Amino acid sequence: MADMDAFRDEIARWAAGGAPGAAAELAADLGLRTAVLLEGPSDLAAVEALAAREDRDLTAEGVAVVSMGGAMSVGRFAGLLGPPGLGLRLTGLCDAREEPFYDRGWQRAGAVRDFHVCVADLEDEMIRALGPERVEEVILAEDELRPWQTFLAQPAQHGRPRHQQLRRFLSTKKGRKIRYGSLLVQALDGARPPAPLADLLAGL
Repeated sequence: MADMDAFRDEIARWAAGGAPGAAAELAADLGLRTAVLLEGPSDLAAVEALAAREDRDLTAEGVAVVSMGGAMSVGRFAGLLGPPGLGLRLTGLCDAREEPFYDRGWQRAGAVRDFHVCVADLEDEMIRALGPERVEEVILAEDELRPWQTFLAQPAQHGRPRHQQLRRFLSTKKGRKIRYGSLLVQALDGARPPAPLADLLAGL
């Protein structure tokens, strides 16, 4: 049985200059119709967590969610997965500062512009959706009180708004953004997800 992780691995190899055969075969076996292009693994974690929260199996729906390893790779991935390559419908999520890369990628692939833009980044959107107090509760629940207090004691953080401190904290340790990508979605409870993330899932 075809596996989504195997498909993602083959797409990464293809993007790095490998042959397209295995990726094309896996796409056919999986019945893929849509590719969601994301900048990095923390965005992937958030999208998968929201899909799980909504009891959706994106693979069964023919949707491949792909982390590209940076927005500057979007032209390459759009070409491989979109009309010039596998012919999948393209959608995605990006930070505001990376929107021009996505625009050019979609244009070069000859795809209809269909992606969602976060005001700053997805972490910023999640903090605003939850509120700083709820995000701090998640940090404490993860037994990160001491790292959080140490971070707040840094001179560079003195006087900064709590929202900005939280956003910066999530990026200070390797793997933290990925872990909190799913944790913050799970913490939404009955709250509405940030609009770019909710609209992305609703359009799949």
